[in-house]
Amino acid sequence: MKRRTFITILGGAAAWPLGAHAQAPQRTTIGFLSSGSPRAFAPFAAAYYQGMRELGYVEGQNIVTTYAWAEGDYGKLDALANDLVRRQVKLIVASGGLVSARAAMKATATIPIVFISGLDPAEVGLVPNFNRPGGNATGVSLFATELLPKQLQMLHELGPKIQTIGVLMNPGPITADLDVKHMVGAAQSGGY
Repeated sequence: MKRRTFITILGGAAAWPLGAHAQAPQRTTIGFLSSGSPRAFAPFAAAYYQGMRELGYVEGQNIVTTYAWAEGDYGKLDALANDLVRRQVKLIVASGGLVSARAAMKATATIPIVFISGLDPAEVGLVPNFNRPGGNATGVSLFATELLPKQLQMLHELGPKIQTIGVLMNPGPITADLDVKHMVGAAQSGGY
């Protein structure tokens, strides 16, 4: 074998793994931080993966989802969020309420965070302004507290002679005080 042919073959063989590596698809890692458990999220997992596939993201091919579950122990959320940051995820989905979103926001000011909130995110300090959230956090607000006046109105219409309405609440969540404030405000503004 001639020297030139040997060097060409050797050079091509050495370069082959580099070329193969360059063509490998890049995987984006999404961190999923939840105050809940995998069992509670199971019904939503299939929809998540289907939606991602429809957008062209296939788990294991071009995205990898890393889950961090607090299993109801809110004290674990800060450590879980910090671990996702150490893993250099490209996005954190904060599920399970305000506590998950706040833990993610404490852990990073640069990685994008997507949250779901039942409250006005500006009122609870997740974003400075609802219309222009700024920073690295954005999300969806269900505005559940905005429904309180309507709920009270409907109760009043069903039984106009009702003088007293009792409300059962879980005092544990950090949003309990805000829920009470909104319920009292709705009762006062509606004249109930």
